[in-house]
Amino acid sequence: MNSVENRFKQYNIPAYALKLLDKKRIQKPTDIQERLIPSAINGKDVIGQSQTGSGKTLAYLLPILSRIDTSKAELQAVITAPTRELAGQIFGVLKELIDEDETSSVRAKQVSGGTERSRVMEQLRNPPHIIVATPGRLKDMVGENVINVHTATMLVIDEADQMLDMGFLEEIDPVAGKMADNLQMMVFSATVPESLQPFLRKYMNNPKHVHVKPEHATPKEMTHYGIALRHRSRLDVTMELVDRLQPFLAIIFASTKDEADELAGEMFKKQYPVEVLHGGLPSRQRKQVMKRIQNLEVQYLVATDLAARGMDIPGISHIINYSLPKELEYFIHRTGRAGRAGLTGESYTLMGEEDRKAVLSLQKQGIRFTFMDFRKGAWTELSKPLFATKQTKRKPAPASDAMPVKKPKKVKPGYKKKAMADQTTSRRRKRK
Repeated sequence: MNSVENRFKQYNIPAYALKLLDKKRIQKPTDIQERLIPSAINGKDVIGQSQTGSGKTLAYLLPILSRIDTSKAELQAVITAPTRELAGQIFGVLKELIDEDETSSVRAKQVSGGTERSRVMEQLRNPPHIIVATPGRLKDMVGENVINVHTATMLVIDEADQMLDMGFLEEIDPVAGKMADNLQMMVFSATVPESLQPFLRKYMNNPKHVHVKPEHATPKEMTHYGIALRHRSRLDVTMELVDRLQPFLAIIFASTKDEADELAGEMFKKQYPVEVLHGGLPSRQRKQVMKRIQNLEVQYLVATDLAARGMDIPGISHIINYSLPKELEYFIHRTGRAGRAGLTGESYTLMGEEDRKAVLSLQKQGIRFTFMDFRKGAWTELSKPLFATKQTKRKPAPASDAMPVKKPKKVKPGYKKKAMADQTTSRRRKRK
């Protein structure tokens, strides 16, 4: 074993988990894993703040597996996620780790919408050690006494800021209140807004807060293009753009479900291999969409910000921002879906006059746009930024001991020539 593998081994995680990590060539802990796993294994409350793709899932799964007591047939850990897709993704990683254990002593179940209630209730008769759940379904099952959370000593809240935005913390709150007195809470989020603090203070005891800041606002290998609308419709400009792109997989982000449906419908008419994904779709349809993506049957995915957070969709080469998100932090999450693991990626953002303030703010954050326009059937790079900042010239302050300098009068073009002509005419009249 080399020294990198020994660093994982020192965390005292189960042998079967180490075996799977070795198989997957995951040999070096990420920054957030290295800084949080020891505290989490020791039962300390932790807050992990980092961007998508930083290794947060293993940062809490490995400590949970190391603390599960398989001799007790009771629920010991609850992991919550804001969407069914993310819950399914987390459960998939957990199941892969558990299945590496030949004795299969750790039991885990997924509890989320989209699964028949009767089937879930049947599966939960034999209490699992770990549950991965969406907030709504978890609250329902606890309320109906199908799940006994009194024995749970570990609670994970993944994508906590999104949970807050979607109102899900109100559903988690009463469930957390029923858990063990010595509850360990592990919170993971890309941002930790002030409005999240009351909830954290209620349940967390002197948590270790680790904030892993990315070296770059967006992936280093990502190229950003700003597309000028010039009073054209977003739909028309987007269709011009997709007609010219040849992506492996492109996500087109819309801010609302209606925008997403309208654009996807137009692309479907033109027979593009496209799917749409947002919270308004039935569970079965969302599962079918994800399956088609995994089977490489989709070239364009039109989505709301649901797909920007936490979900791991491999092979994304292009991001198109049909409209900018209301919360600019989501721009980072959107573009972070491409250009990952050292791969190159391209981001295209449609920009109208109403986007001026947002674009200037993104530029201040270090995002460099190449501004483009569609003219005479071709894409042309603009010679100057689409939204230039206004620079005001400062007036030089007069020295205290000196007289104020008078401003020279503005002279209109041709004024001197006209004045000289008037003087010559006047002299001729006097001579006469």
